[in-house]
Amino acid sequence: MSNQEIVQKLWNECNVLRDDGVSYQDYITELTYILFLKMSKEQRQEDDIPEKYQWDNLVSKEGLELKNFYRQLLLDLGNPEIVKSERINAIYANASTAIDEPANLEKIIKDIDELDWFSAREEGLGDLYEGLMEKNASEVKSGAGQYFTPRVLINMMVKMTKPEIGDRCNDPAAGTFGFMVAADQYLKDQTDGYSTLTPEQYDFQVEDAFSGMELVPNTHRLAMMNEYLHGMDGRLDQGDSLSANGKWMKGFDVVLTNPPFGTKKGGERATRDDLTYETSNKQLNFLQTIYNSLKTDGKARAAVVVPDNVLFADGVGEKIRQDLLNKCNLHTILRLPTGIFYAQGVQTNVLFFTRGESDKDNTKETWIYDMRHQMRSFGKRNPLNNKDFEDFEDLFCVDDRSKRKETWDKEKNPNGRWRKFSIDEIMKRPNTSLDISWMSEEEEHDDRSLSEILNEMNEKSQAIRDAIAELNKALEGIDDED
Repeated sequence: MSNQEIVQKLWNECNVLRDDGVSYQDYITELTYILFLKMSKEQRQEDDIPEKYQWDNLVSKEGLELKNFYRQLLLDLGNPEIVKSERINAIYANASTAIDEPANLEKIIKDIDELDWFSAREEGLGDLYEGLMEKNASEVKSGAGQYFTPRVLINMMVKMTKPEIGDRCNDPAAGTFGFMVAADQYLKDQTDGYSTLTPEQYDFQVEDAFSGMELVPNTHRLAMMNEYLHGMDGRLDQGDSLSANGKWMKGFDVVLTNPPFGTKKGGERATRDDLTYETSNKQLNFLQTIYNSLKTDGKARAAVVVPDNVLFADGVGEKIRQDLLNKCNLHTILRLPTGIFYAQGVQTNVLFFTRGESDKDNTKETWIYDMRHQMRSFGKRNPLNNKDFEDFEDLFCVDDRSKRKETWDKEKNPNGRWRKFSIDEIMKRPNTSLDISWMSEEEEHDDRSLSEILNEMNEKSQAIRDAIAELNKALEGIDDED
């Protein structure tokens, strides 16, 4: 049985819980509590789990005894006075169960126990867990994937930034730790699973090379589980990177991230006192946090997903862009197509930049690649894939940008996807805007097949129906309270 088949079987268990009032959002968390115990057994890493709460004891219980035992298990594993492992405490912090029917809980535990775990170990338990999270994100009804970063986009960003052994890598908006897991795998692929490293190098890669912070407790729980299953043990805090708690994030060689969109709740400003410019715009605050967290050695680099407004916001937004252009070499902007995130209509870009040794005049020219116009339609049934990035990756050529040939030349190739802009051209633009498009809209045409168009219409219709259903459910709850 492949990991994909196991993921589908695990996901199907959610149907068992629907009548118990367990939502899609809660289901992945509920599974994490149970899977951690099973996967610890499969990896022979149960030493930090009290013997009475280890998998074999859990699976032996039935009925009401199981329900009461499981609830106590959740409380005790999150209690540092009972369990001394910080990782286990973090995964089970404030844990509770929404499963009320003992028979449902028993079925899920026994079904998990009977899965083909030999095959899962062979393919990688970490890959299985990531597949489960991606499945959760791809389900329209779950809402979990509103801004889920596609794995192919993560892998491309890692490949273009080229992490090296000994680099300190960070994600200040860690989510489920996908960027750091991908960077770790990128380096493992180059070093035969770290087997070619010295003991000192190996310890650094496992314990110090990858770090992050995630605000949402339940997402942090998933990130801790993901990190654990990939054999990583770096610092992964739960908290707000834009508060004083995030000030430890400094001196990094590589930052890879997709910060959350929107403004801080209630229009609050970031509470960090080391940001030069005050704003309630989260992406602008994250952008400042990121480029200020890089080493000033001329080599530290970042790849960051940002929405379009970061490229053209006026006022403090313009000041932050100018600060970025001064402190860093913003060498490349990738304009991403719409539809690659599960939230419809989100317009995003990837900024690639390198921190300079000084704080002045580091950007001389910026290359922009337009992957947005004259592209096929993207969506749940037509997702982004590795082939979509091949042209961009071939021409990116970090070490020799002259290899971008003549594709950028506006006279020779007016609708070419690459275009180069000097810092002088950028500074003359209104608001120092980096939201630059040149491809002719008139030449664009919809070359999708009828089935693709119908699929997209169906996805949007389903999203509307789901939203209406959720609203009706909420209104029913209000009526019940009245």
